[in-house]
Amino acid sequence: MKLEPYRPYFTVATAAALGAGFWFTYRKPKVGTTVDCGCEHPRSNRLGKILLWVVTVVVIGFWTFPYLAEKLLG
Repeated sequence: MKLEPYRPYFTVATAAALGAGFWFTYRKPKVGTTVDCGCEHPRSNRLGKILLWVVTVVVIGFWTFPYLAEKLLG
């Protein structure tokens, strides 16, 4: 494979992107910087959280596939 030597770099970049995604999704907003919607409980980004978890599962599947395929298929 041509890109196999770059696998560790892609892994680090993907982990950093997922880490940033989780940080931006689950961090507490700073007081006074959020847009006031006039509601008691601001809307949560439920779809964004669901998609972030789906992408995380897919990334883990792609990352482990070469190791699992080697053991399962020989």
